[in-house]
Amino acid sequence: MKNLFLLISFMCVISVHGQTEDIILGNENIDMIVQLSTSQKVAVVGNHTSVLSSSGTHLVDTLVSRGVDIVKVFAPEHGFRGDRANGALIHDDIDLKTGLPILSLHGKSRKPSPTTLSDIDIIIFDIQDVGARFYTYLSTLLLVMEAAAEANIKVIVLDRPNPISGIKVEGPILEIQNQSFVGYYPIPIRYGLTIGELAIMINGENWIDKTPNLEVVPLKNWERSFWLDETNINWVKPSPNIPNLDIATIYPGMCLLEATNMNEGRGTNKPFKRFGAPWVNKKILNESLNALDLPGVSFIPVSYIPSDIPGMANNPKFKNKVCHGVEIVIDDRNNYNSVYTGFKVLMTLKKLYPNDFKINSKRMKKLWGKDNIEEFKDWATPSNHFSTISKKYHLYE
Repeated sequence: MKNLFLLISFMCVISVHGQTEDIILGNENIDMIVQLSTSQKVAVVGNHTSVLSSSGTHLVDTLVSRGVDIVKVFAPEHGFRGDRANGALIHDDIDLKTGLPILSLHGKSRKPSPTTLSDIDIIIFDIQDVGARFYTYLSTLLLVMEAAAEANIKVIVLDRPNPISGIKVEGPILEIQNQSFVGYYPIPIRYGLTIGELAIMINGENWIDKTPNLEVVPLKNWERSFWLDETNINWVKPSPNIPNLDIATIYPGMCLLEATNMNEGRGTNKPFKRFGAPWVNKKILNESLNALDLPGVSFIPVSYIPSDIPGMANNPKFKNKVCHGVEIVIDDRNNYNSVYTGFKVLMTLKKLYPNDFKINSKRMKKLWGKDNIEEFKDWATPSNHFSTISKKYHLYE
């Protein structure tokens, strides 16, 4: 019996070690990146998340120190340093540390122009996503790939984990008539891929007219079931209003409130985790939502006052007014269905406050991806269909 116990203990140690083996980001394979970039003029699409997890050093600084000929940097929404609020225009700039020009992809143009690519041989893309379709870094990826294909420039995507794991797929697939910068792909809201896998799928499914020469530098030791806090990768907030993994998990569903007249928690230190309005009865709303018995989640009543927060919120809904509502508590994230929860929240608000609660249908079409959210009933077919198609682009088990 003692020997059996020792054997079981030894096997458990092996199992735990296997699950916690250090993840190596695509951008940490510096030797491979340098080799691919030898004698090439390089542009980097990156921001504040483009750091090597092992050292905390920015990719641009690392490549410059290794002699890579970086000519310019392209910056997405929130800017190269990630300190600009949601939707703010990003202007061209100069990186003070390296002296490199920073060209905005969230200003007058969202796609690199032929002129800006005329002196480039390779584009390296290294940005952390959050696993939700309407995160604009995804649209930037597609437009960069499209521009690169048109200019016959190679694209290298340095892969990163999907922070909310790569298992669950949720929500409707975007219909092309609802395409926008917050939804460029015919994918579900929560799509369950890494940024590298998505890039491969863009090519494989011919989502752009001309596919670029693409190379993905993969992760090492990552598994689809891993949440980011189950790895050695430090959390770097990908944008000002996604400050932690808990909120990233909630975001795919609760971002839908941006298409309503509810405050979605912007203007507080808990965006998307709480929501409310001056005309809400927080006790009734809390009881109604908890009565739904949604998997993996519960709600608590709150009151709060949204305010301007530099770099996070400019003029949030109901600024400086007391909002009453609820705060989301995730009890079991593996069973929590973020998009379904967001949908049920919307329908509950519509039922409780038919005269006060409003949905901006034009904005909702862009976020939801289909024309009428209130008529959506088929939850299984879209996600199952996408899961089947996307599996052939998986780089990880």
